[in-house]
Amino acid sequence: MAKKSRTKARDHAPAETDGAVGPRQPCPCGSGKRYKACHGASGGADVYVARPFEGLPGECDIIALRELVPAATAPLTIKGHEDRTVRLCTLLPGAVPAMSRDSGEVWLGLQVQHQFGDPSRDLAAVLEAALAAEPGVVGLTTPPGPGHRLQDLVTDETLDVTVHDGFDYWVSDLDDSDELAGALEQANDAATPTSRLGSVEAAYWTDVGTKEHLRWVMPEPEDALLDALARLHESGDDVIVPDARLVGMFRAHGLLAPVWDLPVGTGAEVLEEPAAAFKKALDAALADTSPLTAEQRSARSGLANRQVTIR
Repeated sequence: MAKKSRTKARDHAPAETDGAVGPRQPCPCGSGKRYKACHGASGGADVYVARPFEGLPGECDIIALRELVPAATAPLTIKGHEDRTVRLCTLLPGAVPAMSRDSGEVWLGLQVQHQFGDPSRDLAAVLEAALAAEPGVVGLTTPPGPGHRLQDLVTDETLDVTVHDGFDYWVSDLDDSDELAGALEQANDAATPTSRLGSVEAAYWTDVGTKEHLRWVMPEPEDALLDALARLHESGDDVIVPDARLVGMFRAHGLLAPVWDLPVGTGAEVLEEPAAAFKKALDAALADTSPLTAEQRSARSGLANRQVTIR
């Protein structure tokens, strides 16, 4: 359940745009469509921001929660509404954008159906509407236009993520949950076991039944990260645990998320120390500015070709 549309990535990251993209040129979002059929379409997104969550606390975790993690929440403190409880959620019932609860809490959904080019602006518009709304569902059906972005509203310096076994948090503040029972059961059945590692930032173990994966959203610029991963891959130092394999990476919201296949039965706990050790090796590789060798360039090309862009 954590993802919708995925398209094969090109060898290079999507370009930033200042609005001067021609209608027949490739859309800079990386979809593979022409601009006029994607973010330039009439009635569609009117802006494209390559890295929409940059500057937010827990940027990498927000991307993971939006794209990769089934069920998780994190509290937010909102400027001017410090007395209100705001809960950032991976998914809400029916993938609605937000809910104003009878308790006075506001729940803000990350995994939604709309795409208007700047998810941070979309989230801010929905959040502001929910804070002013009576209890119920708050939606977003048209591009919100200029206004606050989430970075303008959130006062937290860190993001405190809680990963849940399922979606029982949907009914945690309700006395009678019968109305949501069917949707809750269906959502719980689709949720895969997931854990967030504590030794590094934004790394998530998941068990999809036939395989286990480590998915790790990283904040470094794409070119530098690919160089560093290529150095480690060529030397064999990218093996997190025995028989694990770096199989590719997701590209989402301006950042890369390398993905490892893990032996079935690995679990999350055993990854903590190896992940911390890998982070040290990665930092050393990032600091190495020497030209890549022919073997490292070949490894880099292989990694670049195994990218999937999540939109």
